[in-house]
Amino acid sequence: MPSPALKRSTLLAMCACVLVAQSMVAAINLLIPQLSSSSLHPSHTEILWTVDAYVIAFASLLIPAGALGDRYGRKGALLTGLALFATGAATSALAPDPAVLITGRGISGVGAALITPATMSILMHLAGPERRAQAMASWTLAIGLGGMAGNLGGGLVGQFLTWRTLFGAMVPLAALLALAVARTTPRTERAAGNHLDPLGTVLLTAALVAVLFGIIEGPTYGWTSPRILAVFVAGALLTAAFTRHALRSRTPLFDPRVFNSPRLRATSLGMTTGFFGLFALFFVNSQYLQGEKGYGPAVTGVAIVPLIVGMALVPKLAARWASHPRPVIGTGLALIGLGLLGASTADAGTPYPVYACWLLVISAGTGLSMPALTLGVVTSLPAHQTGLGSGLGTSAREVGAALGVAVTGTVLASHPDLAHGMGPALRTVALLVLAATAAVVMGYRNTAESSTIASGQKRVLSRSSRS
Repeated sequence: MPSPALKRSTLLAMCACVLVAQSMVAAINLLIPQLSSSSLHPSHTEILWTVDAYVIAFASLLIPAGALGDRYGRKGALLTGLALFATGAATSALAPDPAVLITGRGISGVGAALITPATMSILMHLAGPERRAQAMASWTLAIGLGGMAGNLGGGLVGQFLTWRTLFGAMVPLAALLALAVARTTPRTERAAGNHLDPLGTVLLTAALVAVLFGIIEGPTYGWTSPRILAVFVAGALLTAAFTRHALRSRTPLFDPRVFNSPRLRATSLGMTTGFFGLFALFFVNSQYLQGEKGYGPAVTGVAIVPLIVGMALVPKLAARWASHPRPVIGTGLALIGLGLLGASTADAGTPYPVYACWLLVISAGTGLSMPALTLGVVTSLPAHQTGLGSGLGTSAREVGAALGVAVTGTVLASHPDLAHGMGPALRTVALLVLAATAAVVMGYRNTAESSTIASGQKRVLSRSSRS
């Protein structure tokens, strides 16, 4: 049975859902000063967990959440995700103590994990092959706009309203989105042959939680502290256990041998690289604009708007070159690295228009590379596993984001203040981005060579069969 065509109203509803889910990753960062002085009196550790609970729940559950949508229905997974997102936001808004606030953030993160892969999978099923690149460009733009909306919204709330207002506003917003999804989005065909693999799901989720905890908390406790080393060892052991289980299982959550594909490896590394650079910038941006330039929270939120420009305009151009992913991805990631190098030269005396130009370069690189990378990850897997593919790709994004913040925070911690540490931190991240970009481009070359060899083999076999 053919899938219904993708309507504009459906595309807008999917993009709005993922924008809102992504916005809550960044919005809380600008509310930390207000939370610290609030009546909840959270400790430093509780503040960290208020920020991290959402990210860890979101990132660690993306892969099983995508598989769940493929198996039982993507529209149902999306509506369930919106309900959990709203429940978590309401819990946080009414929290009488830090523990309830953190719990609410975790529940919202679980909802976001259901929302994100479901939206991409629905778009992939409804958009025909000729419209997939454009649909992915719009979806990727929504991811980028979500980060911007989070910064802007968090800044405005931090300056003019209370932190409870931000969480409270998410409840009616999620309800409106659920209504839009119910009215505009058709149900897509389920992948009845897919299996959730409970043991594999537990092992993989626990592995991701351990790795993400280690990455996020590494700068706080020290990378060689017993606690961080222990969680990294636990993550490695759990990953090995999942791999062993998946290779032996008849119905694994996903087969680890999919990473034998050079294309999937290259696109996953590319996704991680792009968000590694982007979130390193996000981490220092608000500190630089407020601490060094003296901007208030609201102005700080507005000052990052140049990052929207490239993300809004470039993906539409990039969609025209969807048949040539290697140069598009290589150029885009290189622009992110070069933009970070430029931003590393900024100090208190740098005119804002100069700094904004570097934001535009990073923005253009993100808008150029991310749609092609997103499409590359999803199309590396069979059509009935698009939710799982979306989960893999978004997990790569979130791991990259966590690494970007961790590496930047570690370099900053080795300097006396932001003024002395911002330049070295961004230069370190930029050089890592450029090195990873070379690896991604080489991976795509191997993909092209593999395709050429496979085509040659097919022609040889065809000639042999005719003779």
